[in-house]
Amino acid sequence: MKNKLRVAAYCRVSTDKNDQVNSLASQIKYFTDYIDSHKEWTLCEVYYDEGISGTSVKKRTGFKRMIYDALNGNIDLIITKEVSRFARNTVDTLSYTRKLKEKGVGVFFMNDNIDTRDSDGELRLSIMASIAQEESRKTSERVKWGQKRRMEQGVVFGRDLLGYFVRDGKLIINPDEVETVKLIFHKFLIEGKGTHVIARELEEIGIRPKRVKHWSNTAILRVLKNEKYVGDLCQKKTYTPDYLSHTKKLNRGEEEMIYLKDHHEAIIDRDTWNKTQFELARRSSSKKQKSKHSNRYWCSGKLICGECGHRFVSRRKKLKNGEIYKAWRCYASTKYGQAKTNNSGENIGCNNSSINEKILISAVAYSLKFLKINSKSIKENMLREIRLVLNLKAKKNINTASLYEQIEILNKKKRKAIDLMLDMIITKSDLKEQTDYYNEEIEELRKKIDLAEKRNIAQSQQIHDIKTYISEIDRMLNYNIEDTNVYNSALNKIVILKDNQLIIYLNAVPFGIKLHYSAKGKGKSYHFKFKYLGKTIEGK
Repeated sequence: MKNKLRVAAYCRVSTDKNDQVNSLASQIKYFTDYIDSHKEWTLCEVYYDEGISGTSVKKRTGFKRMIYDALNGNIDLIITKEVSRFARNTVDTLSYTRKLKEKGVGVFFMNDNIDTRDSDGELRLSIMASIAQEESRKTSERVKWGQKRRMEQGVVFGRDLLGYFVRDGKLIINPDEVETVKLIFHKFLIEGKGTHVIARELEEIGIRPKRVKHWSNTAILRVLKNEKYVGDLCQKKTYTPDYLSHTKKLNRGEEEMIYLKDHHEAIIDRDTWNKTQFELARRSSSKKQKSKHSNRYWCSGKLICGECGHRFVSRRKKLKNGEIYKAWRCYASTKYGQAKTNNSGENIGCNNSSINEKILISAVAYSLKFLKINSKSIKENMLREIRLVLNLKAKKNINTASLYEQIEILNKKKRKAIDLMLDMIITKSDLKEQTDYYNEEIEELRKKIDLAEKRNIAQSQQIHDIKTYISEIDRMLNYNIEDTNVYNSALNKIVILKDNQLIIYLNAVPFGIKLHYSAKGKGKSYHFKFKYLGKTIEGK
């Protein structure tokens, strides 16, 4: 007697569906009965995933287990309802069906009437998979659009947090946790305690955090910086750039955030909130909040060798008069000495000179003075750049909505072509020729959309960066630039070149300040000279 065909089924359902027709139990019963009704088939297993998106297979454990069993010779045929249930990612669909076909395993999509064992199975599958992926993209866009509109209306997306329940899109105070929130703000602002101390004290008195086992300084900072406690609501702090991978990223200006003031009942009054945010900013550059290493090595990790690219490391020694001499030297020079080639043919060592820390401190102080004196002209230049970017954006604006509409029209034509082929009005070769043409047109439209979206993101990021520079300038101007405690937060990096040259990069300006220094008076004072906007500026 001929061996029966070993058949498995795959189904995927969302956990939020209450309709019994679409329930997991219903689908398992349906596939079991369907396979049992074929005498030449024998049921292997009904594999399934619940509540997992079809756009990626990464988290679909049932799907991956089925593929593993099939590739190891335990399955002859897989049946599933439709292409969109199997995968909405065209690449995944074709990749897995090809791997299975190489092992002699077929996939039958029941509603689409596609069998990968047929000669035209892959062609029809590629068309249907492309349509499924496009529908998934459109669904994602519709969901994102709908979520944004609901966010603008004040609907809360997210889960419970310390002090609040999230119920039906609303933030409702949790009375059992209100005092914990107030205690954290009180300890930080009134008692002047640091985040590490607050975390330890909460542990000691037995107060537990919301979702993690133990308090940490990071958890305390999240509370102190969370605008919800003052009654405001900020949403879209993260975004999903790719509807296929669903990977979330921090929103750094790529998408517009939704900020609603006085949205719900506050736990912390606005005066306390404002004072807390000011204190957080003040302490971020305060010596008390830095580790001992950061205090002692204020520029650690920020000194780059302009000759070989290695970091500079600190060197300290005690002089005969009892003073401590501090200097910095290229790591490659420290480890290997002068530049040379070793037995393996590698270039090692460095010829750059060491530099006295007093020179670095004087150079940063001089650069900050330059920033303070020239802040008005620098900000005017930055604002001019923003206006130029906005004008360029307006001139080169592409209506992506119309491009998406054109893609939808072409997809409809592709579906119509499939129907014509199934009705035997056109041949398979005619279908392939027509769909290839449509795919080329769609690809060109997608390239235009990608170009427009990438340019918009780049321009938005450019404007965001410039605005950040302006805010940083204003922030720095409120500090006493004679106080070396602010240098660490003000400094981005220093590139150390040969021949007494430095390039200072401050967080507040997008360009490097190139300094030529020379020591006078046995190292007690330093003379600086650099060029800015075509002018040579000198000072001490």
